[in-house]
Amino acid sequence: MQIISINQQFIDMNNPANEYWQPELETMPREQLEELQLKKLKQTIGTCLRSPFYGKRLGELGISPEQIKSLDDIRKIPFTTKNDLREAYPFGLVAGSLDDAIRIHSSSGTTGHPTVVAYSRHDIDSWANMVARNLYMVGCRPSDVFQNSSGYGMFTGGLGFQYGAEKLGCTTVPAAAGNSKRQIMFIRDFGTTCLHAIPSYAIRLAEVFKEEGIDPRSTKLHTLFIGAEPHTEEQRQRIERMLGVKAYNSFGMTEMNGPGVAFECKYQRGMHLWEDNYIVEIVNPDTLEPVPDGEVGEMILTTLDRTLMPILRYRTRDLTRIIPEPCPCGRTHRRIDRILGRTDDMFIIKGVNVFPMQVEKILVQFPGLASNYLITLDTVDDNDIMTVEVEVDDIPTDIYPDMQKMVRDIQRALKDEILLTPKVRLVKKGSLPVSEGKAVRVHDNRDNKSKPMV
Repeated sequence: MQIISINQQFIDMNNPANEYWQPELETMPREQLEELQLKKLKQTIGTCLRSPFYGKRLGELGISPEQIKSLDDIRKIPFTTKNDLREAYPFGLVAGSLDDAIRIHSSSGTTGHPTVVAYSRHDIDSWANMVARNLYMVGCRPSDVFQNSSGYGMFTGGLGFQYGAEKLGCTTVPAAAGNSKRQIMFIRDFGTTCLHAIPSYAIRLAEVFKEEGIDPRSTKLHTLFIGAEPHTEEQRQRIERMLGVKAYNSFGMTEMNGPGVAFECKYQRGMHLWEDNYIVEIVNPDTLEPVPDGEVGEMILTTLDRTLMPILRYRTRDLTRIIPEPCPCGRTHRRIDRILGRTDDMFIIKGVNVFPMQVEKILVQFPGLASNYLITLDTVDDNDIMTVEVEVDDIPTDIYPDMQKMVRDIQRALKDEILLTPKVRLVKKGSLPVSEGKAVRVHDNRDNKSKPMV
């Protein structure tokens, strides 16, 4: 019998009836869980006061742990933004000595300084445990072979899942991103059972399986973990059909550690956000006031288990909602809906707010279309023009009447969804750019880009 001790909780890893990695924490009654959050919040504020950034900000407002009497008092604390992290680059939010740092991760930093997070030994162990909790929740066990097709290096997706899978005890295959034929070779030769991939790459991998004449169902692969880029429920179901797996949504971000912040359970009805490690708020992105559970708003997150670089009330820019109903899995940590978009992904055209995921939701409903698409925004004679290019999978593009009918059908469906009619172009498969990282879905070439003011 294999027994693993996690925070003084002993779990029989070989017992198939065991559904929880940390039973006492995952099923903790709400009242006790909120008491734990309040205790950790006070500790976190005390730690934050030791950083140059929060020492100044909280000090000027006179905020101390003693002032926090309830979780509602978190609203006394100002929001932290990505711009704050960039201006404090590189170590302005570090609350202690860098001698305690054992790792640094950062975002891509495509504009200005990247956002940087420094981790202590405790922070890495806590993060790995959260990822292990997620994997275990959907049936991943030490007997599984876990293959990671995510990028390593400064990107958190690679090492985050790597350490979590190792913590759980899986045999790990750090395949990294790209090289699909090699990925498939590893899946077949190593007996891979669980795979982590971003959604767009999961579809690309399924396409390569088909090109190579290999049925994914002939392998041992049964579970897929997807995240890191927005995707629709229709796209998730398509991935499941193409690869013959169960695909579970995950949420994470560099500023909050990386992957592991929230994850679906086997019921696939929203992602459990681990409230022993984070406080989640949903606010109106315009007024920044709280919205009721069930209403969509911007997600605000506060770390509760980071010792070197905690972050208070971080504006994620991600749009989601709290799912108020209890989950049949028995976990008491609240669930968030899939990320419905980002306030900074939204574009405004002809007075209409549009998210790329709304377009994808329509495109996946048309058989014969491939997964790659591109939205281009241009200004022509002072008018904004939206063009949607989408690759055609198996339908010959030289059948003009059929193509014209499909274009009209797509335009009508898009108009119903986004309330305006874009141009639609069907292009040959492989003609649109493909990224090894997150898929780029929008090119905004307009003279005066209509970005949301939030």
